[in-house]
Amino acid sequence: MIRHPFDIPDEKKIRLIINTDAKNEADDQFAIVHALLTPRFLIKGIIAAHFGERRTTASMQESYDEVVKLLDLMKLSQDVDVFKGAEKAMPDEQTPAMSEGAELIIREALSDDPHPLYVIFLGPITDLAAAYLKEPSIAGRLTAVWIGGGAWPNGEEEFNLSNDIDAANVVFRSPIPLWVIPRSVYTTIRVSIAELAVRVKPYGEVGAYLYQQLVDFNLELGWNARWPKGEMWALGDSPAVSVLLDEHEYGYEMKPAPRVTKDMRYVHDQQERLVRWYHYIDPRFTLEDMYAKLQLHYGKTV
Repeated sequence: MIRHPFDIPDEKKIRLIINTDAKNEADDQFAIVHALLTPRFLIKGIIAAHFGERRTTASMQESYDEVVKLLDLMKLSQDVDVFKGAEKAMPDEQTPAMSEGAELIIREALSDDPHPLYVIFLGPITDLAAAYLKEPSIAGRLTAVWIGGGAWPNGEEEFNLSNDIDAANVVFRSPIPLWVIPRSVYTTIRVSIAELAVRVKPYGEVGAYLYQQLVDFNLELGWNARWPKGEMWALGDSPAVSVLLDEHEYGYEMKPAPRVTKDMRYVHDQQERLVRWYHYIDPRFTLEDMYAKLQLHYGKTV
């Protein structure tokens, strides 16, 4: 169990479910660890998400195994439950791809716990769409935060969206409160390998792993050009944690939910259903909070 060096009032705490395609790249891991070290969050489970079939036919299972590894490193295996999400995208907009993860979302949304429920999606939004199609009454009982989608207003190719366009359309047309952090915003959380070596690697087994798995991912055979400019990366999933610590009141606008075409362009065909569309996340606040929590919990170097 994580013992925090400070606490916050119970009425400020929120329930959180993390939905993650953890083995897709190497940035989900940073967001997961950040969330687990945050005293505001009452973690109700982590759902392993698929990430398509570009590199593997077992992407959900690989995400599951990666989450289990992180929890082992943090000595939290007995404290946080892990659930399997859908193995692949929905076949269409009417057929839910049900899973343990979708059932968890339904169960927590319908519970009588007074703490507000948030679900962050660091990959495709398949499990939320499935949960909603099976049990529409969850719509007013949770808030979804999604790292995904292209820039407003035209849209563009974007990885998380590409892995389940049908699910995105289900959620966009639903009444579920939705906060969208698109590609144009999540890519601004830039870090350098030198920064991670100094601010992450020294802090505990998990800090060393966070650093090394990112370096290893970018040096894998066939992926040796992944560092976009030689020695930087974007921790693109971390904004999902950041906006639940501070909503960034002036960093978003309410926009009419678009419909997404198969080539990931946005069609603006309605004005009634509004979603929160972020245009700014504070990188300093986001990264410094993660670095500080790593240091507070793992101040002795390994």
